[in-house]
Formats: sequence, structure tokens, C-alpha cells
Amino acid sequence: MKPRSFSALFPVIALFWRERRGGLMAGAALSAFTVLAGIALLGVSGWFVTAAAIAGLTTATALAFDVFTPSAAIRFLALSRTAGRYFERLQTHDATLRVLAGLRVSLFRGFAAPGAARALELRPARLLFRLTADVDALDSLYLRVLVPGFVAIIAGLVAIVALGVLSWPLAFAVGAAIVLPGLALPALAARAAERPARRRAHAQEALRARTVDLVAGQSELALAGELFTQRHRVSAADTREREADIALNRIETNTGFGFDVVTALILAGVLLAGAGLAEAGTITAPLAALALLLAFAALEPFAGLRRGAMELGRTLLSARRLSPRINATPDTALQPDQPQPGFALALESVTMRYEGRVANAVTDLSLAIRTGEKVALIGQSGAGKSSLMALFAGEAAPASGHVAALATTLLTQRTELFQDTLRANLKLAAPQAGDDALMAALDAAGLGDTVRGLPAGLDTELGEGGLGLSGGQARRLALARLLLRDTPIWLLDEPTEGLDGKTARDVMTKINASAGNDRTLLIATHIRREAEIADRLVVIHSGRAISAVGRGEPGFEAALAELRPD
Repeated sequence: MKPRSFSALFPVIALFWRERRGGLMAGAALSAFTVLAGIALLGVSGWFVTAAAIAGLTTATALAFDVFTPSAAIRFLALSRTAGRYFERLQTHDATLRVLAGLRVSLFRGFAAPGAARALELRPARLLFRLTADVDALDSLYLRVLVPGFVAIIAGLVAIVALGVLSWPLAFAVGAAIVLPGLALPALAARAAERPARRRAHAQEALRARTVDLVAGQSELALAGELFTQRHRVSAADTREREADIALNRIETNTGFGFDVVTALILAGVLLAGAGLAEAGTITAPLAALALLLAFAALEPFAGLRRGAMELGRTLLSARRLSPRINATPDTALQPDQPQPGFALALESVTMRYEGRVANAVTDLSLAIRTGEKVALIGQSGAGKSSLMALFAGEAAPASGHVAALATTLLTQRTELFQDTLRANLKLAAPQAGDDALMAALDAAGLGDTVRGLPAGLDTELGEGGLGLSGGQARRLALARLLLRDTPIWLLDEPTEGLDGKTARDVMTKINASAGNDRTLLIATHIRREAEIADRLVVIHSGRAISAVGRGEPGFEAALAELRPD
């Protein structure tokens, strides 16, 4: 396993530390306390049993032997271990879940960055896997790697100190026999398991995605004659996952066998050394039993690293995927510059191409729009209108040329609503807005009376994708959200697509009225009703502006007449 592989863990560990350092440290401390209580319990119990057996050989020693103090110590250690284990599990899992919640928030912010959002839009399954499987895989970093590693080292040091009271040569020999193999075996297991763990993760993702495609698109696959092929692809992913599982199980079994061998050798060595020390009179037989069981218990935390080693490859893969987005900063290349005074939007010899595409989406295009002007970009689907919107909104960067724009709000073709209350959906645009401001925006969008007539008002719960609202109501809600964004420019990408003519005209009337004379509108459309409010029409074809005509100029009405009627 290459050292640079671990560099992806540093941002994750830093986020863990920022989010919940107190809880994480408390969990590690409780885990160490639990293991040390278990080691002490086993050692004291061994000493007590051996000492009691020896004391029982004669009546005098049996009567003089104190059974109460060791018994009380054993009870105390047993209760302490039980309580420590309970609170350790409670604390470590609570801290982990809280950290992962903070991680998801950071990832949402990172994936909301313009470049990442557009890339994920092409493959949305990736976002699902990153926010579920990859985040879940990172809980192993704390629970099965960091905490067990910390506890194992503490247990090894405590064992060395405790055995040093009896014999320092024995302590250092046992310490080396515990710590060196105890760390080497998990490290070797992690190195061997990295590749199959990574293959297993890839196979799981492929299996999920292909199974979803098979179930959701079985009709289309059957019509295309690809149903059998898709079933074969699902089966192939399942086979790869099974093979990876077999490889991981083999590595884990071999690692467990290695720990068994090391344990047997350590016990044999301590048994012989303890017998020799007892025969020489350096220590007593009960202390020799204590040393034997202490060495046995001290190796157990190292064996606990085995599971973390098996999952370390998956954890590293998740960290490499997520680290770039944990502390992601906005891509300054995507942010438009400030335009010249008197202008709201400007393009100067801009060329833009999407990643993976051969043809340009925009080619050597120049355009200037004054403050307060209403401009419609007209042309057929695929002409490049939405690409211009993406440039002005900072969702795409030009390959060449210069983009300038004031602050914008983009209303896309799709109405994105979430399974939450009306209030929560509106507050996405203005988190600090009060109910009065929300209702004012709904009134301006023509939805206020409808919301007032609902039993729960703004607290009305929407279903997934805005289920519970008609298409026109959903679009009006999106319009209300636009109105709450008090930016000088509104970018409207086919704002009434899919609405009936009456509703669509009402929506455009309200947009025009709300914009007033000071706000700049840029409308991408091929529908007449949306272009009618414009002061200027710019015809886009194959990513180029081929003509422009203002209201009142010859050709304006003719250009409108060529657009799709209501």
C-alpha cells in the first residue's frame, strides 16, 4: 500500500476533528478504559485463582489468605468493564453518526459547486453512491482503525509497564512480541485486502446500478432486445462481488491464523519465562499466572484491528472519492467578471465546449445586454441557448473569451421541488425570509390564495418532486422562489414549458410585472408567448448569434411569428 494512498484520509480526519473532537476523544478514552479493565480483570482473576489454590494446600495459609479484597477487585473490574463497554459503544457510535452527518453537509456543499453539479447531472447515480455507500464506509476509519489502533498501542504500553514491575527483560521481550506482530499482521492484511476491497466496492456499485436499470427499464430493454444482455451484466457484477468476498474471507482467515500462532508462541514463551522466574524465586507462582494472562489479554486489542484492515481498502477508496469535495471551494474560472457600467451581461468572443463533446456548444459569440433590458434568446432546441445561460450563471466556464455578469438567478426548465413543506421549499431561495415575505412572493406568483386555502398553509407537506401540486402550481411555486431571490438579473430557461396557454401567459405576465424596469431578464425560448415581453430578440443557431432585432425595428414581429405558437 503506497504512502500517498493515505493522503486522502487527511481531509477526512481533519473534518472528523473539527466536527466532533470532544466526542471522538471521549469515545477513544472509554474504549481504552474498557480494554484496560478487561486486561486487569483477567490478570487479577488468574492471580487470585492461582493464589487461592496454593493457599488451600495447608490449613494455616488457607486461614490467613484474604479472599475478600481480590474478590471485591474482581467485581469492581467486571462492573467497570461492562459499564465502560456500554458507554464506549454509545459514545463512539453517537460521535461517528454526528460526524458522518456533518460530512454529508460538507459533501452537499461540495457537490453543489457548479463544475461538480454539472458533472453529476450526467451520472446522478454517482451522487447517490457518494452520499450513501462511500460515506457509510468512512465509519470504519474511526470505529475500526483509529480507535482500535489507539487502544492497542495503549494496551501494549500498559502491559510492558505492568510486566516491568515483575521483570524488565520479560516486559520488553513480551512487549516486542505483542506490538511488532500485532501491528505487522493487520498492516500486511490491509495491503493484501486493498485490491479485493476496491474490486468489491466497484462491483457493488455496478450491481446496484444495473439492477435498478433492469427493474426500472425492463420494458424499454425488452423492446430493444437488450433484456438478456442486461441480466447478464447484473450476473457478471454479482460474480465479481462474490469473488472479491471470497478473496477477503481468505485474507481474514489467514490473518486470524497468524494471530493464533503468535498468541500460542507468546503464551509458551511467557509460560517458560514465568516458570523459570518462579523457580529462581524472583516471582511467585500467582504472579507468573498474572503475567501469562496479562500477555494474553494485551494481544487481543491488536487482533481487533483485523476487521479494520479488511475494510481499509474500501475506506481509502471512499476517502479518495470524497476528499476533493469535503473542502471544495468555488471554481473561480466559472465565476463571471463584473461588466462595464450600464451593462448587466456581456460575452466577448466566447467559445465553450462540454467535457467529452467534440462540437462546441458556443462558438466565438459576442453579446452585450444593458441593465434593465429584456432579451429573448430564440432558436431551435440544441442551438446553444441553455449553454449561454450556464455561462452567465457560472455553471460552465468558457474555453476562450470573456464572460461578465452581475448577480444572477437561474430558473431552469425543470421545476425542482423537494419532499418537505411549502415553507422549506421557498426558504431555499431566502433562508432568512419570514412568513410575510414568503406570502408576498406567493401572491406575486399567483399562488397566495391557494396556499391560504390549505388547512396547513405554508406547513403543507409536499410529496417527492412536489407531489400534491399541479404542474401550473408547481411552476408558480418555482416562480415565487425566483421572486424571493432579489438579484439584478433573472435567467429564464423556457419558464412556461409544459403549462397550458392560459397559465403560461399568466406566469409570464407576473414575471414581467415583478421584474419592473430595473431588473434585467434573459429568456431562452422557442415559444412566442415567452418572447413577447422581450425588448430584443437574439437568434441563436449552432452556438452562434446570427441576428438580433429590437422591438419596433423591421423584422421584430416577423421573428416572433416564426416561433412556436402558444
